[in-house]
Amino acid sequence: MTVVQLMPAMHSGGAERSTLEIASALVAAGHRSVVISAGGRLVEALEQGGSRHITLDIGRKSLGVFGKVRALRRLLREIKPDVVHARSRLPAWIGYLALRGLHPRPRFVTTVHGLNSPGFYSGIMLRGDRVIAVSQSVRDFVIKHYPDFDRSRLEVIPRGVDSAAFPYGYRPEDEWRERFFSEYPELDAFPLLTLPGRGTRLKGHDDAIELLAGLHSRGIEARLLLLGVIEPGREAYVAELRQRISVRGMDGKVVMTPPRDDVRDIFAVSSLILQLSNKPESFGRTVIEAVSLCRPVLGYAHGGVGELLAELYPAGRVPLGDKERLVERAAELLRLAPSIAPLDRYRLQDMQHDVLRLYGELREHVD
Repeated sequence: MTVVQLMPAMHSGGAERSTLEIASALVAAGHRSVVISAGGRLVEALEQGGSRHITLDIGRKSLGVFGKVRALRRLLREIKPDVVHARSRLPAWIGYLALRGLHPRPRFVTTVHGLNSPGFYSGIMLRGDRVIAVSQSVRDFVIKHYPDFDRSRLEVIPRGVDSAAFPYGYRPEDEWRERFFSEYPELDAFPLLTLPGRGTRLKGHDDAIELLAGLHSRGIEARLLLLGVIEPGREAYVAELRQRISVRGMDGKVVMTPPRDDVRDIFAVSSLILQLSNKPESFGRTVIEAVSLCRPVLGYAHGGVGELLAELYPAGRVPLGDKERLVERAAELLRLAPSIAPLDRYRLQDMQHDVLRLYGELREHVD
């Protein structure tokens, strides 16, 4: 079986991670895996895992991107895929249009990774022969905002965590700890709060800074790591955050980094993992990674994050925007966090199995 996944780029993010994970599962099962995107830092890992990457910018937000339809159609004629899987709106539009006129026509799969504004543009994600929702929250969102959608084409396949990559009770080696804390000495010997997320205000970086200041006002000498916030094109936003840190008197107590590959180790040395997105997340991978490692996680109780916290770690739920309660709950968890049982669901292998099973079902019905 040959599967082509369409992405805007392969830099960082949940959809990008899922692309890598499905590519890996395809290769391991003896199938042919191809990803088409504008490229990025994850391409090396993709190709090392046995997949092919083809560079084509099908995610640039301009009308000119529709000029890529013919180029993509030519590629698909050459590749002859059984399934084309789109994970983002613009690539989905380009893919949908490119599939027109192809005989045999590959089956079209879409994954709704986000709770995007309902309407014609976002509706492309529901034009797949099969549509994957990454959580029950996403399924409910689709049904609410697209009441005429054929629910028989919709399937919930939650994203999963690799328990081998995030093992229960994991502790980093001394060599890693020495290297990390020598790079960021201001974080050493203090309770560490880590908020992973891109450099966008939707991720709640301001709330994390306010939380840190609130803890300090209570005499709790914590530190904050904004992991992955430094990205190309986000310089103005990072400057805003630095100003906010200074205004709140938190200079020297907050570290900001680019995306890193040692997330597991960072989570493992963190006293508390934060998930403070002010816009509902479709899933909340951070929650299951933290729980898999047996690390306490604190987040706003809405969207997919609230769904997972309610099921896996209720002590970490805080009403959206309640900054006073956020500080109180963080102080409680830093003092004495409830025990965490080993994760027995939301496993990566389950997600991979279900997606490949869906591909196989569709392959039997190629036009």
